[in-house]
Amino acid sequence: MNNAIDILLTPWLWITIVVIFTIQRSVLFIPQNRGYVIYTFGRYSGTLQAGLNFIVPFIQRVAADRNLKEQSLDISSQLAITKDNITLELDGILFMKVVDAAAATNNITDYKLAVVQLATTTMRNAIGSMELDQCFQNRDNINASILASMTEATQPWGVQVTRYEIKDITPPISIKEDMEKQMAAEREKRSVILTAEGVKTAAITQAEGLKQARVLDAEAAKAEQVLAAEASKESQILEATGKAEAIRLVADADSSALHVVGAVAITGEGQQAVRLKLAQDAIAAHKAIAAEGSVILTDGKTSENIGNTVAQAIAVSSALKLSE
Repeated sequence: MNNAIDILLTPWLWITIVVIFTIQRSVLFIPQNRGYVIYTFGRYSGTLQAGLNFIVPFIQRVAADRNLKEQSLDISSQLAITKDNITLELDGILFMKVVDAAAATNNITDYKLAVVQLATTTMRNAIGSMELDQCFQNRDNINASILASMTEATQPWGVQVTRYEIKDITPPISIKEDMEKQMAAEREKRSVILTAEGVKTAAITQAEGLKQARVLDAEAAKAEQVLAAEASKESQILEATGKAEAIRLVADADSSALHVVGAVAITGEGQQAVRLKLAQDAIAAHKAIAAEGSVILTDGKTSENIGNTVAQAIAVSSALKLSE
C-alpha cells in the first residue's frame, strides 16, 4: 500500500501523464471532407484540412468542425401570394455545401438556419412577381431566380447553394376546382380538335386515293385507246397492203392477158376471132335490151348490122373449124 502511494506521488509519473495528455491534444486526425476551424487565444488562426495535423495545446483549440460535403435542406411549406392575389402553399428542397469553413463559422451564427430562411424569403419574392398561370408553367424560371439570388447572398457566409427545386405548389381548393374544370375543357377541346384533324386527314387521303384512281383509270383508258389505234392502224395497213397486192396481181393478170390478146389480134385469125367476139357481144346486148321491154326502138339499120354481124360470125366460126 505504501509503495502504491509512493508511486502516485512520484513527479515523473505526473510528468509522463502531462506529456501524454499534451501529445493527445496536439495531434489531430481530420477526416476527408471536414474542415476544422482553429482559434489561437480566442482569435481565428487557420483552417485544418483532412489528414494529420498538429496544434499547440492550451493555446489553440478547435472552434468548429464543418462538414464540406454537399447537403440537402428541406424547405417546409410556406404561404406565398402571387401577383394576381392568389395564395399558394409551396415547399421545396435546397442543396448546398460549405466552401469556406472559416466564413461559415466567423460570419454567421447558424448557416443552415440562415440559408433556409433566405430560401423561404426568396421563394416568396419570386412567387409574388408572377401570376398564377406563370407559377405553374415556369417552375424552372422560379428555381433559377431563387438560385441566383441565394448564390449572391450566401457568398459571404462561405456557403454555396448548388440547386433549388420546388417540390409542390398547392393552390386553394376553389382555384384547384376551377383549374380541374379548365383542364377538362382543354382535354375535351384537344379531343375535338384531334377528331376533326383525323376526319380531315381521312377525307384528304380518300380524295387523294380517288384522284390517283381516276388518274390511273384515265391513263389506262388512254393506253387502251392508243393500243386500239395502233391495232386499227396496223389492221388498215395490212388491209391496204392486201388490196394493193390484189390490185397489182389483177393488173399484172390483165396486162398479161392484154399482151397475149394483142399478140394474137395482129394475126388474121386473131382479127376474125375479135370480130366473132364483137358479134357475140352485140347479140347478147340486144337480147338483154329485148328482155327489159316489149318495144325495141332502132335506127332502121340495126337489123342489117345484126344480119351482117351474124353472117360474119358464122363465116369466122366456119373458118376456124376448117382450120382445125
